Amino acid sequence: MSSLISATDLALALERSSPPLVLDVTWSLAGPPGIEKYRAAHIPGAHFVDLPTALAGPHTPTGAGGRHPLPEPAAFGAAMRHVGVHPDTDVVVYDARDGVPAARAWWLLRHHGHDRVRLLDGGLAAWTAAGLPVTDVVPEKPHPGTFVPCPGVMSVLDAKAAAALAASEDGVLLDARAAERYRGETEPIDAKAGHIPGAVSAPVADYVHADGTFRDPAELKAYFAGLGAVHGVRVASYCGSGATAAHEVLALSLAGVPAALYAGSWSDWISDPDRPVATGE
Repeated sequence: MSSLISATDLALALERSSPPLVLDVTWSLAGPPGIEKYRAAHIPGAHFVDLPTALAGPHTPTGAGGRHPLPEPAAFGAAMRHVGVHPDTDVVVYDARDGVPAARAWWLLRHHGHDRVRLLDGGLAAWTAAGLPVTDVVPEKPHPGTFVPCPGVMSVLDAKAAAALAASEDGVLLDARAAERYRGETEPIDAKAGHIPGAVSAPVADYVHADGTFRDPAELKAYFAGLGAVHGVRVASYCGSGATAAHEVLALSLAGVPAALYAGSWSDWISDPDRPVATGE
């Protein structure tokens, strides 16, 4: 199954006798809470999934694991059953526009053994641009699903493995944050600015169109190849807290390049003051 679906194809799928389950993962670190935007306007029939509570685990006192640690499988399974996910459910995830929050849900479902999941390319913005309707009517709570998580499908790195990959001659660690954050020129979120030594800057803005949709696979393949990320090379991605990096893992998969996720990402890396920090290009 393709990892993406267009707005028009989703509209057609929703008219079928067995439509996909649509999950709204609207979220922004700067706020307001995604539920507010969901309640104001969402795809008819979509159910809301809150990234900080359903798609992330609790913070640790030291910050280890990052701002959005991976949820425990049992907790993630319960969250997905709550919105009606069954083993054979076709799921479509979306957010407001660029797919970054939704990609977290896409990655977690894939990681936990559910491959029947696609991301709405361009999100709600693409949906409305296509002239398709939105609503403020919250659907009735679905019947509980029977999804049972089986984690381990997607590759995950910890800080030690990420450092080893970045330092290796046969691997590439990509940094999906904005280039100025990678260079350490600004850091609006985390306590330290810079990047993991040896990592390569690969900001999301470089591989999506201005409207937030993904570039076509050939363009993605060429872009990542220019950074040394090609099939057969060990590749991983990180960002601030693991959400944007999941989006990059999706982009890499579209380019035919399997990639691991450093789930804790930069916010986990800097939780240990002994870990080195690099700045500049």
